[in-house]
Order: sequence, then structure tokens, then C-alpha cells
Amino acid sequence: MKTLNKRDNIMKSALALFAERGFDATTVPMIATEANVGAGTIYRYFENKEVLVNTLFQNYVNMFTKTIEDGFPFDQTIRKQFHHIFKSMILFTNQNEHAIYFIKKHSAGHFLNDQSQTDFTQLLNFFRTFFNTGKQKSVIRNLPSEALIAILYGAFIELQNLVRAGELDVDQDLLLGIEESLWDSVRQQ
Repeated sequence: MKTLNKRDNIMKSALALFAERGFDATTVPMIATEANVGAGTIYRYFENKEVLVNTLFQNYVNMFTKTIEDGFPFDQTIRKQFHHIFKSMILFTNQNEHAIYFIKKHSAGHFLNDQSQTDFTQLLNFFRTFFNTGKQKSVIRNLPSEALIAILYGAFIELQNLVRAGELDVDQDLLLGIEESLWDSVRQQ
């Protein structure tokens, strides 16, 4: 049990540091200090910093993808599907405070291995499929799917930054307004 706790502490500490500082500005001794373990302990669990960051990246990208895919209403309207995506993004962010920032900051990292890149592509493909289906049904704006993903994901992350900074107090009315605004930004007018 103690071994599992050390590994978990290392992963949680690394996630927070990578999300805040980035991969290149985070050192193994920083992670060790934050996790309250010796630097050598980290190497018992992870061969090097690249293995650690890829382990985290794959874990959280797959968790994010699963959160969005679980219960996805494939047989419902594009608007209801969008609602599901929005609620899933909130759920994932609430359950994994630093993860969405970590993913955003590291998704094009030079250190990502093939599996990390494949996992991230699968996440993007889910969004691409959603937007392409919506465009085919003339419900979503006829913009490149990459642009639509950037509009949704980028705006969502910036709003979450405001919440984290204490500049926005989240309540149901605010969430409804944000969801409607994001929907308006991608739907066909």
C-alpha cells in the first residue's frame, strides 16, 4: 500500500508541476520534493522524466476520452451531443484539476512517444467526428474541424482558468450561459 501511495504521490505531484511549469521547466528533484520522496524513488517507478510524462499523458488523455465517450448519446440530436460533451468536459476538469491544462500544454510535446500521440489523436478524432457529423447535417458551422475544436477547447480552458483564479464563481446559471455561448460559437446560424 505504501508503494502505491508513493507512486500516486509522484504522479500527482508531477501532474501539478508539469501543468504549471511545463515539461522542460520541471526537474525530477522538483517532483521528488513536491511528492515528499527522494529523487531515486522516482526512478524506481519511472525510467526517466520522459517515461513519467508519457505515463501521465496517456493516463489523462484516455481518462478524458472515456469521460466524453461514456454515455455519449449517439442517437440524439447534435445539440444534445454537444450538451453531453460540455458536461463531460466539466466533469473531467472537476475530477482532475490539473489534467486539462497538462494535456493542453503537452499535446505537441517533442517528448511524446508514439502511444501518447496515438491516444491524443483518438481524442481529437472523437471531436472531429462530432463536428464533421454536425456539418454534414448542416447544424455545425462549415469551418475546419480543427478550428471548431480550438474554439470549443480553447474557450473552455480559458474559462476554467478564470474559475481557478477565483475570477468567476460557478453556479448553474453561469454554466448554462457558457454552454449556450459555446454552442452559439460552433452552430450553423
